[in-house]
Amino acid sequence: MEEIILHRGGQLVKREELDLIAVPEETDSYAPVSHYHLADRLLTVSQDLLTDFTLVGENYALARQGQQLFALLKFQKDNSEIGLSVAFRNSYDRSMSVGLAIGASVFICDNLALHGEVAVMKKHTEGVWNALEDLAITSLYKAQHNWERVLTDAERLKGIPTSDREAFQVLVLGK
Repeated sequence: MEEIILHRGGQLVKREELDLIAVPEETDSYAPVSHYHLADRLLTVSQDLLTDFTLVGENYALARQGQQLFALLKFQKDNSEIGLSVAFRNSYDRSMSVGLAIGASVFICDNLALHGEVAVMKKHTEGVWNALEDLAITSLYKAQHNWERVLTDAERLKGIPTSDREAFQVLVLGK
């Protein structure tokens, strides 16, 4: 499951439109991260490191008149039912840290929620760009390792006969 949920005013945009939003000025305590450059860099790093995967989708959304960014990159490997996704967020209005979540199951919402098997946050402070690149590379390596485990677990679970009623009881009722 990979989702980008927009219900608090977020609007889908094309990646190129991210470059139209003015980046705020840097201060002594705030180092802005360009929405466009963040999206472009994370896409490039993801494609460079996920060499066995193919990009199958990318979604970008802006909220609060472009002050907040929410994004989702979807990758697929071979004919696998399970993909690997990269979700990230950013703000110009200091409402949230830059966040990155990677995994077979990620969730990002314009209510500021961000979740994945590997999730990291970084404040907009001096050196944020270098830290973000290091975090992205490390997180992508971890997520690839976890993805292999998720695939193995999924295949093992497929071999366990379960009725719809039993599955409902486990998934919904926790019994």
